[in-house]
Amino acid sequence: MRITGADIVLETLIANGVEDLFGFPGGAVIPIYDAIYQRKDKVKHYRTCHEQGAVHAADGYARATGKVGVCIVTSGPGATNTITGIATAFMDSSPVLILSGQVSSALIGRDSFQEVDITAMTITITKHCEMVKKTEEIAAAIERGIKIALEGRPGPVLIDIPKDLLTAQIPLEDFENYLKASKENSNALTAEFDDEKSNRSENETILNQLKDYFRTAKSPVLLVGGGVIHAGVSEKLTEWAIEKQFPVANTLMGSGAFPQSHPLSLGLIGMHGHAHANHKLQSADLVIALGVRFSDRVVGAEKHFLQNATIVQIDLDANELGKNKEVTFPWQEKLETALSILIEASKEFKRTPELFEIVSMKNQASIVENALQNKPSNESSNESHLSKLKAKSDQEDQIIAEKALKLIHTESPKHITVVTEVGQHQMWTAQFFGFDQPRQFITSGGLGTMGFGLGAAIGASIALKKRVLHIAGDGSFKMNSNELETVSKYKLPITTVIVNNHALGMVRQWQHLFCDSRYSETDAEQIVDFVKLAKAYGIVGFRVEHLKDLEIILKGIKDTEGPVLIECDFNIDEGVYPIIPPGKGVQDMIEEAPCLQ
Repeated sequence: MRITGADIVLETLIANGVEDLFGFPGGAVIPIYDAIYQRKDKVKHYRTCHEQGAVHAADGYARATGKVGVCIVTSGPGATNTITGIATAFMDSSPVLILSGQVSSALIGRDSFQEVDITAMTITITKHCEMVKKTEEIAAAIERGIKIALEGRPGPVLIDIPKDLLTAQIPLEDFENYLKASKENSNALTAEFDDEKSNRSENETILNQLKDYFRTAKSPVLLVGGGVIHAGVSEKLTEWAIEKQFPVANTLMGSGAFPQSHPLSLGLIGMHGHAHANHKLQSADLVIALGVRFSDRVVGAEKHFLQNATIVQIDLDANELGKNKEVTFPWQEKLETALSILIEASKEFKRTPELFEIVSMKNQASIVENALQNKPSNESSNESHLSKLKAKSDQEDQIIAEKALKLIHTESPKHITVVTEVGQHQMWTAQFFGFDQPRQFITSGGLGTMGFGLGAAIGASIALKKRVLHIAGDGSFKMNSNELETVSKYKLPITTVIVNNHALGMVRQWQHLFCDSRYSETDAEQIVDFVKLAKAYGIVGFRVEHLKDLEIILKGIKDTEGPVLIECDFNIDEGVYPIIPPGKGVQDMIEEAPCLQ
């Protein structure tokens, strides 16, 4: 008996535990889709409306579970349509496997119909990419791709397969022998990071150095990033932090790595981080940064960031150590191993409330209340824009971000997975929703991809087999709103909340702050009825202008099984605060909106 290359693709994926696929068919991958058709009982394929949506769905699937998300696309434009999605996954270290069809081997290099060199295009935004040259090599390439995507620092992998390799046949026995040998020698493939790289003498030296740091520290802070979530060490870290009473701050991608409802949580730091979190971190004398790459949105002006602190940066990827911020102790290590050493090193550390004041997020006055209480006296006759918004909200039950996000949190299932687009709504969600579990918050942090959220919510919902909350801005939502068809077709339990301020809100806010309110191309001139759009796709839709109506709808949809869309009318002038201007430091933080004339 013989087996085709396309059958090898499917059987290899199935043998490696892949149950769900995302993609869009085309000429170069017809053989793969024929193989899918013949294996409907073993694998489920979800066809999106666009290849970008397919990659985002595979990405959301991966982020929600930690498993590899798999996407299948055709050659040419099918492949090029994946580039934004691949870059999004790469920047946020998400394990996605893209299988792209390619023109037949004899046509490569001849500018054939739907031919592009997709491996050349994606080499800088993938952990690994390759074109398969022989049908006999398909299985090994796919297994290698899955392993590379998942091991070490996760990331996307692209495997390009010419169509003639998919239709060619090899002896079935050869493939079965390969699978058997592969299973028996699962560790034969080269690992990106060797578990045994650290020997005892190195660990002893590190341990002693860390003991010295803890011995002299008076106000240590743990800073957690997305690496903690990827490594699956949130529980271990949380137990250690609570035992030693270390305050914990998180980056955007580290949301949920430590429960934000816990009194030790300082919350979000960075450009749009909580003011108290940024100030507390800045006053620390020892910062243990775990799985944090110190992006520009966290560091700001490097010379002002943590200038008086001893910084221990721990990361699996040596390239991230000291790349964006010079650190005292760069340490390449698996976080599981590093935490064990840190726990041992900190055994003698004892802190008292006098050493470092810890204020819990849940006991903090809201951003709005703090702004009002701290308002300079000379503003009494020229009331701040933020106070005007709050007053109007109180009088008219108008929707403002903090109240809306906290209400949505209250009325949503406990620990619901939240997926956002990119923009003001993204930062408001990170500030106000409150995340207590890893993988609860899914967003595009590194690339900042508008249009990411709906596709990612599709993938997360399919992976988790339960309701997912998708929070979008009107600008981001328009970019890939066609995927509502996918949501409707598969009757996915996704609640989409559109924060509609009729503008590209974040850009408009920057134009207000840094361009003297010259609003160039950021106000929406064409009003879109998102409720009608939802209904056109067969999805229940609601529009709300008041908090009480939002509460009624949220309560009313709790028993709904299918998708729901809620359009919320927001004030166009409400901004995301605090904000640390680009290239500035915490001392330059703008904690509330300047008055709008």
